[in-house]
Amino acid sequence: MTCAWKELLGILPVWIAEEVENTGRTCLQELRLRCGKPPELVMASESKWLSRSCCRDDLNHCVNMASRYSPWAAQTASEGYITAPGGHRIGLCGDAVMKEGTIRGIKEVRMICIRVARDYPGIARKADNLTGSILLLGPPGSGKTTLLRDLVRHISETQTVAVVDERGELFPAAGGFDSGRKLDVLCGCPKSIGIDMVLRTMGPSCIAVDEITAENDCKALIRAGWCGVRLLATAHAANLHDLNARPVYRSLVTTRLFDHILILRRDKSWYVERMDL
Repeated sequence: MTCAWKELLGILPVWIAEEVENTGRTCLQELRLRCGKPPELVMASESKWLSRSCCRDDLNHCVNMASRYSPWAAQTASEGYITAPGGHRIGLCGDAVMKEGTIRGIKEVRMICIRVARDYPGIARKADNLTGSILLLGPPGSGKTTLLRDLVRHISETQTVAVVDERGELFPAAGGFDSGRKLDVLCGCPKSIGIDMVLRTMGPSCIAVDEITAENDCKALIRAGWCGVRLLATAHAANLHDLNARPVYRSLVTTRLFDHILILRRDKSWYVERMDL
């Protein structure tokens, strides 16, 4: 198991970092900070609470250290998250700024959820015998990104894989995560644009993306699939029935774009289904 632990501690106020270092190095999954309440350390089977409450300055410190005041981070904050160094994802809640019916950012952050990025080499080995395109399904927090990372790593030992890593979470520069020998990564680019870009410029055998959320993402995947490229992707859905019921994913089902589905449960276990209509 690998984790950019130093990078995680570096975005936290000193008093929180000291407690986290002593308590959660090996088992921390999420750190939740709520203004006026004690920090919550979420483990696999329990939560632990620190004795002191967070203030607004503590939350602002985390946001500023994680974003490094970058324009890209400000843009993704309008979608409710920031990706911190090391691939740790920071979810944001508070007072949203609205303009012309769309969210432009979070004016005052009141709650933060930090998902700790960890790498577990070998967890995708039982999928080594699967051929064709693979879609990973699961609810939030079920480990889709972690499983996709290991699957990409295995495949890129023998095939050229291009990863469109929009959020910088699959193979972050500061994460220290091992990668395959034939892996190319495009970071900070929307999936709908990046898929076409790497298809034209990198000549991949396989393209991998995390979290399909929009119809444009699906259209880009279909275009790549028509070019004979193998695809790896993740989506929020509990199972195949749930996937079929969501209009945004309908084209992925009707075109038979994926050959196999890996369905993850909340306990991080998973099983395989054929994508047959």
